Amino acid sequence: MGGIVVLVFLAFAFVLLVSAIKIVPQGREFTVERFGRYTRTLKPGITILTPFFETVGRKVNMMEQVLDVPQQEVITKDNVSVKVDAIVFIQVMDAAAAAYRVDNLMYAITQLAQTNLRTVVGAMELDEVLSQRDAINSRLLSTIDHATGPWGVKVARIEIKDLTPPADITNAMARQMKAERERRAVITEAEGEKQAQIARAEGQKQSAILQAEGRREAAFRDAEAREREAEAEAKATAFVSEAIAKGDVNAINYFVAQKYVEAFAELAKSPQQKTVIVPADFAGLTGTVAGVGELIKSLGADTPRAAPTPRGATSAPAGGKRGE
Repeated sequence: MGGIVVLVFLAFAFVLLVSAIKIVPQGREFTVERFGRYTRTLKPGITILTPFFETVGRKVNMMEQVLDVPQQEVITKDNVSVKVDAIVFIQVMDAAAAAYRVDNLMYAITQLAQTNLRTVVGAMELDEVLSQRDAINSRLLSTIDHATGPWGVKVARIEIKDLTPPADITNAMARQMKAERERRAVITEAEGEKQAQIARAEGQKQSAILQAEGRREAAFRDAEAREREAEAEAKATAFVSEAIAKGDVNAINYFVAQKYVEAFAELAKSPQQKTVIVPADFAGLTGTVAGVGELIKSLGADTPRAAPTPRGATSAPAGGKRGE
C-alpha cells in the first residue's frame, strides 16, 4: 500500500514538473495566461511557470512567413476582366497582439490582400496593370502594412505573381505588338535608305567638285601652255622680222616653209584621205629648210660675244680711274 502511494506521488511530481518547465524554441514565442488572462510572453529558452496557476496560451511563429493569395478575377477600369494572384511576405513583431487582437491571423491577412488587390487593380486600366506592377506592389504594401499594424504584424513585401488577361485580349495584344514591330522595322528601313541616299548624294557632290577642280587645273595648264607657246612664237617672229628688215631672204623662206609643212600635215591627218599625193615641188622644201639653217647661222654670227677677261685683271667701272 505504501509503495503505491509513493508511485502516485512520484507520478504527480513528474506531471507537475513537466507542466511547470517550458522550453521555447528559437523563432517562436509563447504567451502565458493566468486563469485565462494574458500575463506575459515567453522568449526562446527555458522558463518555469507556476503550476496550476499559469499555462501556455498561444504559440506564435516569429519567423517571416509567405502567404499565397488565391487567384481571383478583377475588372479593370476599362472593363477588362483579368485573373490576378499574389504572394505576401509577413513577420509577426508582437506575439501578444497577433494572438489576441485577431482571430485566425493568416486568413485575415489573405482576405485583406484579396480585397485591396481588387481595389488597386480595378482603379487602373489594363495597359497600366500590365506595365506598372511595381506601382501596384507599392500601393498594396502601403495599404496592407497599415491595416495589419495593430495586429502586431509587419508586411515585408507583396509581389504580383501572375496576371492573365482573357484569350481574345491576349490575341489582340499579340497582333498589336506584331504591328508595332513591323512599323518600327519600316521606319528603320526608311531611315537606312535615307542615310544611304544622303551618302550617295554626298559622294556625287564630292565627285563633281573634284572633277570641276580637275577641269579648272587642266584649263589653267592649257592656258599656261598656250601662253608659253605664244611667247615662243612672238620671239621667233621677232627674230625673223629683224632678219627680213636686214634684207635676208631666208626669213621669208622660213615662213613659207612653216606654212607649207603645216598644210601638208593637216592634209595627212585628214580621215577622208586614203591616199596622200606628194606635191611635185616637194624637193624644194629641202632648200627652204637649208635656208632656215643659214638664217639661224647668220643670227648667231650677228650676236656679239663677250671678250674673255684676262686672268688676274680687275674690271673697273665706266668712267672711273684705277687706283682711286
